[in-house]
Amino acid sequence: MTKDKLPHPLVAMVPIVVLIALLVVVIMLFGSDALSGGSQMALIVAMAVCVAISMWCYKVPWKAFEQMMSKTMGGIAVTVLILLVVGMLAGSWMISGVVPTLIYYGIKLLSPRFFLVTACVICSIVSLLSGSSWTTIATLGVALLGVGNALGVSEAWTAGAIISGAYFGDKMSPLSDTTILASSSTRVDIFKHISYMTHTTVLALTVSLVIFLIAGLGHNQEAAVHVEQYTEGLEKTFHISLWTLLVPLLTGVLIVRKAPSLIVLFVSSLMAGVMALVLQPHILTQIAADPSLSSVGALTRGLVVTWVASTAVDTGNEALNELVATGGMAGMLNTVWLIICAICYGAAMVASGMIESLTRVIIRAIKSRVSLVSSTVVSGLLLNLTTGDQFISIVLTADMFRNVYKKMGYEPRLLSRTTEDAVTVTSVLVPWNTCGMTQATVLGVPTLVYLPYCFFNLLCPLMTILIAAIGWRIKRVKPEDLSVERDE
Repeated sequence: MTKDKLPHPLVAMVPIVVLIALLVVVIMLFGSDALSGGSQMALIVAMAVCVAISMWCYKVPWKAFEQMMSKTMGGIAVTVLILLVVGMLAGSWMISGVVPTLIYYGIKLLSPRFFLVTACVICSIVSLLSGSSWTTIATLGVALLGVGNALGVSEAWTAGAIISGAYFGDKMSPLSDTTILASSSTRVDIFKHISYMTHTTVLALTVSLVIFLIAGLGHNQEAAVHVEQYTEGLEKTFHISLWTLLVPLLTGVLIVRKAPSLIVLFVSSLMAGVMALVLQPHILTQIAADPSLSSVGALTRGLVVTWVASTAVDTGNEALNELVATGGMAGMLNTVWLIICAICYGAAMVASGMIESLTRVIIRAIKSRVSLVSSTVVSGLLLNLTTGDQFISIVLTADMFRNVYKKMGYEPRLLSRTTEDAVTVTSVLVPWNTCGMTQATVLGVPTLVYLPYCFFNLLCPLMTILIAAIGWRIKRVKPEDLSVERDE
């Protein structure tokens, strides 16, 4: 699309306003069931508005939308598969006794006063080593949420601590796909990129840890009876054994050996399935719910159901029953459905030129270093809101601002850092973004519920603007070293 055919910025805002308005209505009408069809319909209608305006008013051919959707849909194939395997892993880790054992010992060893800060630190370390916030949240995150519930800590606070830690590690790990993408998109060496991010990221994490520590110290000690009920229920229902911890231990070995996330999650699910057959056959038989089957048949059916469908285990405690219930692969289907709709909406916004129209307005407002960094942050947030995918947002942000930074004489690593500060960590805060949808589904805590407590994710964009205002460690490129890509 040529410059003179770009939609006016006010016109480009119409699909966004429509989407937000529809999502508000859906949440009011459906509440926690908003992901079961209402949100998907809102995205489809907003996409239809975008396509209709573009085809009727700006003569954008339907073929352009088809091509962009095909291109972007192809890029999420692995993401969808990972989501399904995450559901498989969540079910098998729970029924095998891995998560119940972690919860059992966690609530005995961890103090409610220091739980939040401990959870954040643990997730930071694991995510840093694995390079994946998704893997960290789907494994340790689920267990820590259970521990928090048993200790009487709010799910929103616990989810905020887990997500803050997981996204810090993901952002700072050389194994992270978003870190690699941000550095490569801006043409910055990955280790220079990570080193430069410490100036904003470590500061944001430090402030977050202080907040979690203060919040934890204010926790009362009235959860003793609650904890007792949890431990008794877990002991009565599951075979609590340290042998179950072989599964996370071997999973950690795969992570250290830098195996791909999909392989790690799948193999871990299989190992947990074997552990369930060995230690929890009575639960698998209960899940099979078919007395006509032989013992082998019942165990096989129970294991397959654990992997692919929802399970319910009676522990004698209603709150604990909800905690150990799982959805398997089927539990992730609403999220997959939502991601497909979000990606199609984002593709339509890109193909129509509406995204470019809005970002041009932002770029024209750049007058100084602070406005440059602030504009990058706003653009990254806008792209997360409109494209529904952090990978697309990272690439588009880098492409839009690469030459702007060069023309103004700033190092590419300033762009790479700002892109991650604006896009990677905020994607999980958008309910219809792939990250927001996934973590809300995995943790069972709605995005808008945990959002106010994801302090690290909220602080990173602010820290990058603050550091830009101060000018700390921000260098200008010498004119003789500046090679602006005129043809881009």
